[in-house]
Amino acid sequence: MDDDVFVEEDDELKNFLPNGFGKQEHKTDVARQIARSKRPDAQQAKSQDDESGGPPRATSRTKIPQGDSDEEEDDDDDDDDDDNEEDDDEYPVSHELVLKTHERTITSMTLDASGSRLLTASTDCTIKFHDFASMTPTTLRAFKSVDPTATKTSATSETHPINHVEFNPVSPATVLVISALPQAKLLSRDGEPIAESVKGDMYLRDMHNTKGHISEITTGTWHPTNRDLCVTAGTDSTLRIWDCSIRMVQKDIIVHKSRAAGSAGRTRMTAVSWGASPEGNSSNLIAAALDGSLVMWSGNGPYTRPSAEIRDAHGRDTWTGGLDISFDGRTVVTRGGDDTIKLWDTRKFKTPISTVSHPSSTSQYPTSNIRFSPTSTSIITGSPTGDLHILNPATLKPDLVTPVTPGSALISLLWHPKLNQIITGSANAETHILYNPSISTRGAATVMSRAPKRRHIDDDPNLTTDLSQGLSADAIIAPNGNISTSRQSHNKPLTGLTASGRSRDPRRPHVPVTTPFAKSQPDAKHVRDNIPLSSMRDEDPREALLKYADKAEKDPIFTGAWRKTQPKTIYAELSDEEDGREKKRTRQG
Repeated sequence: MDDDVFVEEDDELKNFLPNGFGKQEHKTDVARQIARSKRPDAQQAKSQDDESGGPPRATSRTKIPQGDSDEEEDDDDDDDDDDNEEDDDEYPVSHELVLKTHERTITSMTLDASGSRLLTASTDCTIKFHDFASMTPTTLRAFKSVDPTATKTSATSETHPINHVEFNPVSPATVLVISALPQAKLLSRDGEPIAESVKGDMYLRDMHNTKGHISEITTGTWHPTNRDLCVTAGTDSTLRIWDCSIRMVQKDIIVHKSRAAGSAGRTRMTAVSWGASPEGNSSNLIAAALDGSLVMWSGNGPYTRPSAEIRDAHGRDTWTGGLDISFDGRTVVTRGGDDTIKLWDTRKFKTPISTVSHPSSTSQYPTSNIRFSPTSTSIITGSPTGDLHILNPATLKPDLVTPVTPGSALISLLWHPKLNQIITGSANAETHILYNPSISTRGAATVMSRAPKRRHIDDDPNLTTDLSQGLSADAIIAPNGNISTSRQSHNKPLTGLTASGRSRDPRRPHVPVTTPFAKSQPDAKHVRDNIPLSSMRDEDPREALLKYADKAEKDPIFTGAWRKTQPKTIYAELSDEEDGREKKRTRQG
């Protein structure tokens, strides 16, 4: 009689042995990947704020109450949970995707109308091109890097930071690039240069006679409905409208005359926005200046006189970097350098509707902006502490405050209407894409739902080289040349000289010491024997010519044809007085 043998299960052995034979399918746990990108919940943020002793902040799962009432405090826990779930579905901030492709502060960003390509600009003078279709959770990198201000592919070429970059909303094949130069550029969707604006004559006093900006351009934007028009704002107190269908030809010029005392009629234009009504019948062109004024023109012209102007919209000599127009074109929001956010009505463009205090970072980061949501039901802006503020447009009070980059200022923001995702750029060179899988479509949600790519050596940026700009023409590539440099750079500085006079940089060859003997000239015999006609330095040119006077008179070679008719040369004889004067002049000289 055979008894049944009981074998105890060994989990370690079960995990070691294969589950089956043959080709097996590798399935991706999409829910697990998306769960990894979920942001910290409210409990963690609350505990951190209690330890720091700062004001309470809300994350993606907590909402700031607008009033203090006993009825709200007496709500049940079940109602609070329901409210938190509703907040998660209201704003796309529950999950995030982080891109670390820049080296310095991110100043601007833009997404095309379809939401498939993301461009980020930075103070490292480059524009990074990101394509969501080619990214996976393990390959979050830019496929191209472009420096629009570089004139040649050399390490010594002059480059400038990028102030603004924006896709054409009507034709996404064109990108407007504003760098810290008097000339704006148009790039293609793939980063190829298309056109460049003209630089104006800086010596002309009347700006109406110039054909382009004469100083740095601060920002710019596209026309909301016309694909061929864009506007740029410069520090020369002008707004210039360009016709991009004819390779960026200046169509109109708007000269803003400042009325501030001591400004000589000029100021710097800091922000500009071009908005249109949903019907598309009319549009408004609104700009902010350094003198604190806010000016509005009719978008269709004429631009000889503004339709409305507010002189003291913000504090004088403060940089108003944030300016945006609502979807219906009726309200305008501004974020000034005087630590205020103001809401204006274009129909009564005199006094603000609402004003709240908000810390500003434009003194250090001039491109800090403020944006309306796609439906104009919310306003988003950043803070110097790295928090994302979602404001109520009626009262400008925060509906939600969530930390994105704690300790690093949040500078540029964008809320894409088709993806329903919020993209932020901060001072620590990080780009955060906030989304919610339940209400967001494509973009970061699609990237996190893909299978992770197998790690390859090309995925490590420390072991790869960006060849989009090409190798430098004056670079020297030596095998194993960077090994000794990297080892010595951690221990010793590479600048200055040592005690013996040698350079601390091991890449620089040793220059021989110059002694007084090395400075002396070679001997006369060496110069006379090796340098042709060197003896002519010691001869008198007059005596050298008179030496051939007798020979030229007896056997003329060049003047033989008119020897019979050639007049006789008579030299003037100097008297004693004239000879004495010449000697005095020689002594004085």
